[in-house]
Amino acid sequence: MIEVVAELSRGPVFLAGEALECVVTVTNPLPPTATSASSEALAWASAQIHCQFHASESRVALPPPDSSQPDVQPESQTVFLPHRGERGQCILSTPPKILFCDLRLDPGESKSYSYSEVLPIEGPPSFRGQSVKYVYKLTIGCQRVNSPITLLRVPLRVLVLTGLQDVRFPQDEAVAPSSPFLEEDEGGKKDSWLAELAGERLMAATSCRSLHLYNISDGRGKVGTFGIFKSVYRLGEDVVGTLNLGEGTVACLQFSVSLQTEEQVQPEYQRRRGAGGAPSVSHVTHARHQESCLHTTRTSFSLPIPLSSTPGFCTAVVSLKWRLHFEFVTSREPGLVLLPPMEQPEPVTWTGPEQVPVDTFSWDLPIKVLPTSPTLASYAAPGPSTSTITI
Repeated sequence: MIEVVAELSRGPVFLAGEALECVVTVTNPLPPTATSASSEALAWASAQIHCQFHASESRVALPPPDSSQPDVQPESQTVFLPHRGERGQCILSTPPKILFCDLRLDPGESKSYSYSEVLPIEGPPSFRGQSVKYVYKLTIGCQRVNSPITLLRVPLRVLVLTGLQDVRFPQDEAVAPSSPFLEEDEGGKKDSWLAELAGERLMAATSCRSLHLYNISDGRGKVGTFGIFKSVYRLGEDVVGTLNLGEGTVACLQFSVSLQTEEQVQPEYQRRRGAGGAPSVSHVTHARHQESCLHTTRTSFSLPIPLSSTPGFCTAVVSLKWRLHFEFVTSREPGLVLLPPMEQPEPVTWTGPEQVPVDTFSWDLPIKVLPTSPTLASYAAPGPSTSTITI
């Protein structure tokens, strides 16, 4: 029996273009007092990163799959296929790397191997939607002699920041003065530089503040004014807005605002509704604020963007956009007053009207949501960073 443990030292969240580092430890769990005949051997071990794509048949009309590549990968016993047994198509993968060959471990002995690979920058982000799913995994394959291959899968979450594809890593002398007496890790330097560049771009895009005002009206007049200070956010930030109802000529009885994502299948892949297909657009609400606002002149709300959600993106099959979805309930009666008279010579009992004729309408305001620091996403929304399998 051999125990294989894969550990991601920095957590399971990465930015596309970063280097993933994983330590693979192989252990013979028998006590050291066992006989030498209890030593265990592995023929080889290899690792590879891949992205699986799966589409809902009721929502997405994909071209017929190639007969040579079925939707569920066959159970090959002798070939290292990281996506063996996975549903969907493998749309992205890195070259496989061999960790070791002909490894023999005595009882109680353990050996560790380091795996490093740059996540492809041209791939989609990790996403589990109602129409499509993009799932990243690091798969480690091990095999005993004359035995089937055993696969150990480590789930990953990949964030994509648009615009980093065209950035080139500067020359060494342009980065910082180097010392000839110190050994420098070229991969680590590039990874750190990319993370700093991504952080600078995210800060520049989300730190700009400018008050944007929107007049809200229905068919009978002005309801109020909505104000928001920015339209670009990062995961983990709060969307803060203000609503001024004191200037309106139409009484607003209640309003609600929802932070939503809109997942839409691209037109060329939409399934026809008449052919039994589901709607090509789906919405998910991540946060909601509702308030009764009659006789309220000014109010505000704050909606947090979950760190576990997916920033907006667009691929050939699907697009994901963020928006604020407002719903207003207004009175049909002009000059509606539902408060008792303030001046009364004697105490009286006052009750409000049992019914008020109302109208409802909605309004959508698009916003942009970008990724955040992978380290922050790992700490705030922790996922499994260690996976174990016994062969």
